[in-house]
Amino acid sequence: MKSRALLGLLADGQVHSGESLAASLGISRTAIWKQIRRAMDEGIRIETIRGKGYRLLTDMDLLDQSHILQGLGVPHRSAIELMVLDEVDSTNAEIVRRRQDPSTGRIPVCIADCQTAGRGRRGRPWQSPRGQNLYLSLGLTFRGSFAMLDGLSLVLGVAVAEALEHQGVAGVGLKWPNDIFVGGSKLSGILVELQGELEEGVVKVVAGIGMNVHMTDAVDVDQAWSSLARAMPEHRWCRNELAASVINSVLGAVDEFAERGFGGFRERWQSRDIFAGKPLVATQGELSGIGRGIDDSGNYLIAEGKELVKVRAGEISLRVQS
Repeated sequence: MKSRALLGLLADGQVHSGESLAASLGISRTAIWKQIRRAMDEGIRIETIRGKGYRLLTDMDLLDQSHILQGLGVPHRSAIELMVLDEVDSTNAEIVRRRQDPSTGRIPVCIADCQTAGRGRRGRPWQSPRGQNLYLSLGLTFRGSFAMLDGLSLVLGVAVAEALEHQGVAGVGLKWPNDIFVGGSKLSGILVELQGELEEGVVKVVAGIGMNVHMTDAVDVDQAWSSLARAMPEHRWCRNELAASVINSVLGAVDEFAERGFGGFRERWQSRDIFAGKPLVATQGELSGIGRGIDDSGNYLIAEGKELVKVRAGEISLRVQS
């Protein structure tokens, strides 16, 4: 977004003349006007005051690489290669592209202000309006076989839930296998994708995390959703602080998972399970029963009569039976 620097100047909420903005950015007043129009077309509210200039009416929460890095623990700060982008098709896709270049030995992390082709589980589109939410992906590497990745999406769910709780969010729930709920509605989702083939005992994955932060309106969303602004409207949310909290929590959880496996996360996940004890049905109706939590590999357990049925992630989707 070419108008990012312009929005940074307008972020104080004061009136700025076209002349002063042009001088600060080293461009013409005509170019300033074009950037103003582009920003307004993207939904950013800017007041034009005849004879005086422009004033930003939208409360901007701009992403800032240095702010995010300052919020990380020292070991995590040196362990990652952080990319903060204005716009990208998908942060997961950007991680895959970056990994094609010679490795720096650090964990690639990509955060974008906007995604033009964001996606969730089963290829569903993920709403990615500019400046509203958190779109974050990490390139993770594990030693072992594909089987060791059982439960990884649940581990990431626990990490995101704990990061939110650290930020003061109450009532965080986890929906198997990869969603984070607040107040009975979806707040965040996780997409884990394998990258390439198993090579010499090394497994590469891309973990994408989407979180609704400031969004209060959405179209084409087929389920109940929430955002931090909706859940806690009295709180002033900062995407940079949220990003740092999520990265810290995820990297710590991933290290623990790589060393000890899923076992240490099972109870932490189950304590937040929104399906526990509820009547469930598969989306295609092929299975129904009562939610009984997860096993040691992260599979979901459903009591169907006297039988305990194991469901693997990716096989079917579950919902509470109405």
